[in-house]
Amino acid sequence: MANGSVRVRFCPSPTGNPHVGLVRTALFNWAFARHTGGTFVFRIEDTDAARDSEESYEQLLDSLRWLGFTWDEGPEVGGPHAPYRQSQRMETYTEIARKLQDAGHAYSCYCTASELEERRDAARAAGRPSGYDGKCREVTPEQKAQYEAEGREPIVRFRMPDETITFTDLVRGELTFTPENVPDYGIVRANGAPLYTLVNPVDDALMEITHVLRGEDLLSSTPRQIALYKALIDLGVAKEIPSFGHLPYVMGEGNKKLSKRDPQSSLNLYRERGFLPEGLLNYLSLLGWSLSADKDIFTIEEMVAAFDVADVNPNPARFDLKKAEAINADHIRMLSVTDFTERCAPWLKAPFAPWAPEDFDEAKWQAVAPHAQTRLKVLSEITDNVDFLFLPEPVEDEASWSKAMKEGSDALLRTAKEKLESAEWTSAESLKEAVLAAGEAHGLKLGKAQAPVRVAVTGRTVGLPLFESLEILGKEKTLARIDAALAKLAA
Repeated sequence: MANGSVRVRFCPSPTGNPHVGLVRTALFNWAFARHTGGTFVFRIEDTDAARDSEESYEQLLDSLRWLGFTWDEGPEVGGPHAPYRQSQRMETYTEIARKLQDAGHAYSCYCTASELEERRDAARAAGRPSGYDGKCREVTPEQKAQYEAEGREPIVRFRMPDETITFTDLVRGELTFTPENVPDYGIVRANGAPLYTLVNPVDDALMEITHVLRGEDLLSSTPRQIALYKALIDLGVAKEIPSFGHLPYVMGEGNKKLSKRDPQSSLNLYRERGFLPEGLLNYLSLLGWSLSADKDIFTIEEMVAAFDVADVNPNPARFDLKKAEAINADHIRMLSVTDFTERCAPWLKAPFAPWAPEDFDEAKWQAVAPHAQTRLKVLSEITDNVDFLFLPEPVEDEASWSKAMKEGSDALLRTAKEKLESAEWTSAESLKEAVLAAGEAHGLKLGKAQAPVRVAVTGRTVGLPLFESLEILGKEKTLARIDAALAKLAA
């Protein structure tokens, strides 16, 4: 493939917050463009005024920036095919719809919704395909006048050629559609508003898109678009038919297609939970593609270097949240400690942090960060992991207290306090030896001995490495918290 010859597009509608299936589509297009040295066009399909919003548009741009995608043409960067928002291109669609009608590639259809439904039902009952039956293909001037006198407002339909359409899908191989399964279809509403079926291929033609990589749910519209492309070539609007590749479905719970309504599909959810963009993209790339059979963890640069549409698997891919978290955890480990501390910053202040801003101690945070980095799956977990350092008292978690504070815990805590009082607070190892000795005095192994100490000091049964945590918290606060726990046990 000639360097720079590839032109792909990502063209979402600004309706609600982006979902992970949309992000996967953007990723595969972007990676393909970057791998081939081609052009990544970002286009906004905002012709549906009832559903599109400026807030969603801004959210889309912000999401792409957060993910690290750059676009070569599109909103904010411009390009030779501007504007890149369909709402600003209406005159173009009106003009091309008129040309299609003038050339006989499209026609006015006066059928009412009830008439269409009646004929569809009859076709189904007779075992025939239930698509549009071509009734208005050859409307006479007299019929047209009669329909208009009745107040009927026509839509514009594209006239499908009476021929089989075969194309080679980049993901699925050769596919064939017979004419009875691809009927004439609407391209302009009765109110003059252009439909997706027109605007999408027209923009792809005018923007010289060479490869269309999109979801499998749009596969059935491809033969219609190929026919429209041929008409646009006939009119001199398009130069060539692009290559199509249909990406596999992303499946959610119960083996159903992941939809916008599924909570786990929302990109914002992953941002709020503290997924790294590189961790999320690594996981999403595995939904239909892989770098190699034995390598699940890789950088976006490695993906770009290896990505080929021919390697995309056509089978549905299942979204597995646990695997997404595990891959994200690996990417957290891959950060430098400095980068890690900076990325945690949002979760160390309001509204996430339960401590007062003046109680946050930067030195303690820097000291505990390397220990935290090895434990987190997502960045938002940092808040609960370090709150014991910055809260005046540890959190009260009754489940943790009940689990750790068994009969005899008070005696153990008193011994632990004695051993810790006389310990050298210069290393975590010396504190570990003190608690180990306290456990031995009561016939307990370290695991059992440290549980009451951990809950007394941090409030929770699980958390960061205990002895490093005690060292960072300091002798005075540690002993005071053990005293408080003993007082609670006595009460």
